[in-house]
Amino acid sequence: MTNYQSDLLRLLDDRGYIHQLTDGDGLDKLACETIVPGYIGFDATAPSLHVGSLVQIMMLRRLQQTGHKPIVLMGGGTTRIGDPSGKDESRKMLSDDDINNNIASIRRVFDNFLTFGDGPTDALMINNADWLENLGYLEILRDIGPHFTINRMLTFDAVKLRLDREQPLTFLEFNYMILQAYDFREMSRNIGCRLQLGGSDQWGNIVNGMELTRRVDGTQLFGLTTPLITTADGAKMGKTAGGATWLNSDQLAPYDYWQFWRNTQDADVGRFLRLFTDIDLEEIARLESLQGSEINEAKKILANAATAMAHGEEAASHAADTAQKTFEQGQAGSDLPVLEVSDSEISILDALVNIGFCASKGEAKRMVAGGGARINDEPVKDAGDLFSIGDDDIKISAGKKKHGLLRRVS
Repeated sequence: MTNYQSDLLRLLDDRGYIHQLTDGDGLDKLACETIVPGYIGFDATAPSLHVGSLVQIMMLRRLQQTGHKPIVLMGGGTTRIGDPSGKDESRKMLSDDDINNNIASIRRVFDNFLTFGDGPTDALMINNADWLENLGYLEILRDIGPHFTINRMLTFDAVKLRLDREQPLTFLEFNYMILQAYDFREMSRNIGCRLQLGGSDQWGNIVNGMELTRRVDGTQLFGLTTPLITTADGAKMGKTAGGATWLNSDQLAPYDYWQFWRNTQDADVGRFLRLFTDIDLEEIARLESLQGSEINEAKKILANAATAMAHGEEAASHAADTAQKTFEQGQAGSDLPVLEVSDSEISILDALVNIGFCASKGEAKRMVAGGGARINDEPVKDAGDLFSIGDDDIKISAGKKKHGLLRRVS
């Protein structure tokens, strides 16, 4: 821990957000003297961000909590190109309508974490299409191109990793880092943004923007990156066997979001409480010291706090209630996923696949053979079994953590 003087860097340091930082003393001094506008860019490749982006969202929240101004930069322009960082193939091209619809949907995520408005520390959302769409190619070559060398760009990890794996890197994607640097300069000029934050894979892009702005405008900017967030077993944060853990409720139900946090590994509880909740650090120290089965109470607190932040207190309460009924009381909570069935009966294989517990009938057969499939808490012994559905819901389970309801509809 470094002895920072500003509330901003003390909070980021204490909670484990800082991986790399340019001129920490300079940023610390600036944050003590004035409101620092800081931004993170998010490309609009899907209708929702997922948990892998949550640490970035939380950093913007920390900015606002310590009296500074968070700026959400939506990549309406850069989404058309694609960031090569950490990828082996080019990004699928989206239409303008798709990109705009995704931005509108993603905005709902940020409304839960930040306060937007016209005040000096209110959050601001802007779209880099506003300036990139009107940018001329010759203008980029003449004014920006001389400040970048191919030699330097080839040293960046995002490019080196792609080339080392002998995966193609298009000229289109190669331009991404130039446009991101241009974004930082544009925001510095027009809204006084002094700080860019991002994941560790964005370090090269951030430094590019700082150097471009210093050379062209003589303005000192700052950059800060977070460590790569992985789970205790080394898996990338937010990636599960069932797919991405989305932040929008129409992409992932609040109950499933709650369950994601409830299933946190013991070794990750304290770190995730610091990164993803507002719970006091002293209380977090107490919770992460719990041993044995008591650590499960800390996981429930993590799940409640994280779900309340993303979906509201009521959704978190309903999810916790459903989990208690399902796992502790043997009942079927109201927030469990529901498969509506129009016929009077359904096979166990169809039920497991259609409710989303298994990806295929082959996987469902293996689930039954292994004793993991249950109807009303009774193991299913035959993969060919059919179940009648009457007026009452039927509880279906796959393993210890997946539960749902089969419901007859006319």
